[in-house]
Amino acid sequence: MVIIGLTGWMGTARLVRGEILSLKEREFIQAAKAIGASGPRIILRHLIPNAAGPVLVNATLGVAAAILLESGLSFLGLGVQPPTPSWGSILIESKSTLGVAWWITLFPGLAILITILAFNMIAEGLKKEIG
Repeated sequence: MVIIGLTGWMGTARLVRGEILSLKEREFIQAAKAIGASGPRIILRHLIPNAAGPVLVNATLGVAAAILLESGLSFLGLGVQPPTPSWGSILIESKSTLGVAWWITLFPGLAILITILAFNMIAEGLKKEIG
């Protein structure tokens, strides 16, 4: 998860940069400059609050993607190693009992599905709320 976190920040950084560059050209920033607001005040009072919404939605979707990536890597044997529990490793270990005890595979799969759907629904709700 540390490696996924360390390599997954680039898309968010690109989104933040684009959002800030877009906001810098808006009228309310020009108005703040016209009344003499300092650079740090414009950043803290205008740019960060207005850029936080899209970043929050992207971060929520990123959490869902990281969970799915970790589960997939663990299923392939490239994630966390067996003493540490992971949904992907539970799925691969229960694959041999699929014909006899199907529920051992079903419930970790449903847990992944429900968690990913929950994060996606939260992101959709945030997107609609933010505008």
